Amino acid sequence: MDLITVDFETYYDKVFSLGKNKLTIEEYVRDARFEVVGVAIKVNNSSTEWASGTHEQLKDYLSEFNWADSMVLAHNTMFDGAILSWIFDIHPRVWADTLCISRAIHGVEAGGSLKALANRYQLGKKGTEVLDAIGKRRLDFTDDELDSYGDYCINDVELTYDLFGVIGKDFPRQELKIIDLTLRMFIEPVLDLDLGLLEEHLENIKEAKDRLLVEANVSKGDLMSNNKFAELLRGVGVTPPMKISPTTEKETFAFAKTDEEFTSLQTHDDVRVQTLVNARLGNKSTLEETRTQHFIDISKRGLLPVPIKYYAAHTGRWGGDGKINLQNLPSRGVVGKKLKKSMIAPEGYTLIECDSSQIEARVLSWLSGQEDLTEAFRVGDDVYKKMAATIYGVAVEDVTSDQRFVGKTTILGSGYGMGAVRFKEQLASFGFEMGIEEARRVINVYRSANFSITTLWLDAGYMLEQMVQGYHTKLGCEGVLEVVPEENAVRLPSGLLLRYEGLSGQQGERGIQYAYQTRKGPRKIYGGKVVENVCQAIARCIMGEQMLNIAKQYPVILTVHDSVLCCVKDKLVPEAVEYIESCMRATPQWAKGLPIDCESGTGKSYGACE
Repeated sequence: MDLITVDFETYYDKVFSLGKNKLTIEEYVRDARFEVVGVAIKVNNSSTEWASGTHEQLKDYLSEFNWADSMVLAHNTMFDGAILSWIFDIHPRVWADTLCISRAIHGVEAGGSLKALANRYQLGKKGTEVLDAIGKRRLDFTDDELDSYGDYCINDVELTYDLFGVIGKDFPRQELKIIDLTLRMFIEPVLDLDLGLLEEHLENIKEAKDRLLVEANVSKGDLMSNNKFAELLRGVGVTPPMKISPTTEKETFAFAKTDEEFTSLQTHDDVRVQTLVNARLGNKSTLEETRTQHFIDISKRGLLPVPIKYYAAHTGRWGGDGKINLQNLPSRGVVGKKLKKSMIAPEGYTLIECDSSQIEARVLSWLSGQEDLTEAFRVGDDVYKKMAATIYGVAVEDVTSDQRFVGKTTILGSGYGMGAVRFKEQLASFGFEMGIEEARRVINVYRSANFSITTLWLDAGYMLEQMVQGYHTKLGCEGVLEVVPEENAVRLPSGLLLRYEGLSGQQGERGIQYAYQTRKGPRKIYGGKVVENVCQAIARCIMGEQMLNIAKQYPVILTVHDSVLCCVKDKLVPEAVEYIESCMRATPQWAKGLPIDCESGTGKSYGACE
């Protein structure tokens, strides 16, 4: 298999360009203004070539290469891959990306630009020859300028190739496959969008906002102005809630959806207050409207490329990208359901969603050696009911739905050292009120019943001490996690590192307090937080293996948290469901004794799979 390193140079101007608060890759490449100026290509270790011409001329040039049996490498392959696929209909055997690899090796906090990485590894300097290319189309360049542009592009390809030789050499092969799978979700889109449903939903959103204004008998301008809205509240006998701004440190109005004193006014005794607050919250929020509009815009341009970042989080999990961010679609309410229902399978195909059940809670019980909880997961007991029965001192069969909810929240939320105050707040976020003393009692019951889990928090705290002192040690069941002090990191089963850059400890009132460095400054870290990190990271390792096994038979077109979405031919659905579930229930060789389970659903739309 050949390695083809590629880099495209394209037209851009002050408005039509990529970057923060500008166009996404999907918007940019699919825009009528898009134009390739030229491309640099390197096959294996041969000399890099530069070609410039019309799209038809470039298509002829590109057809000379053996793409079908090649690995295509770029730095930010989502961009160059989109051009190859969408503009030139080129589909290589494998996609690779030095940007993705660098994120996994150095962590999300490190700079991932080609310039920064070239400097880091002393590969040479990134060129600056095209600083005056803004607003110039191909025919606007002189021959000399095009040659200079070509030299710049060639240099980028050479740096990318050399960088891959350094950071790709010992990079886990399995992770390279996961990068390829992740890139395909964007570069080779499968999902269609229901334009009619989206337009109807957008109209309903706008009508709902207008109804709120009518009910409150106010103008949108009065509602949106903090000062005018404060006067409206005073007019119905309510003193506007205040808070101290974390940025200005000055007193300001507490009118945000996260301000509890403000949102509590939604249940005020005076209906006039309720309507005012609901109108403000409903009209102030634009996320529903803008995200739906983005879906509409994409649907008019083609299929839905899934913008998903490989190794987007500290723990290695995937993250959302672009203006639609499929990683945080609302799981409840009309908005999330409508958007998911708008994502549809092509004609003759069905979508299969398979969700790993309680994966982090299962990993935690296994990693800590909490055998009774692990066994309950293994035999299929309702662990939420069992926890509730322990909390309330009743038989499992007598647990009420409210009690089970408390048990569920306890299992899913208290495994990383959560205190009573935070636990109470978490319950309240779901509309369940609990007094602080009762919350303390529940937390204490959980910790007493799960001694091995609480011990793991202590072990993880001790691990931080050992990391700072330079000692190698193990953590968790059968030593599945290895401390690598010279890297300030924990080695994961994938072979990658969970990093705590610049980790240091300082004496505090409650002993030594640890922190590591991020781009936003020091971040506190403690035993419970380490356990949360490693459980999420292990869950991600498991998900990666599951996705690769599924992809051997059926394409994985989307992953969200602990679920995968596949698209299969209608006639293959029964056998596909069986195969996908078997992959999602398979325990990795390195996780002996970890019970894994899943549940699946099928439908013609993503929303119908639930």
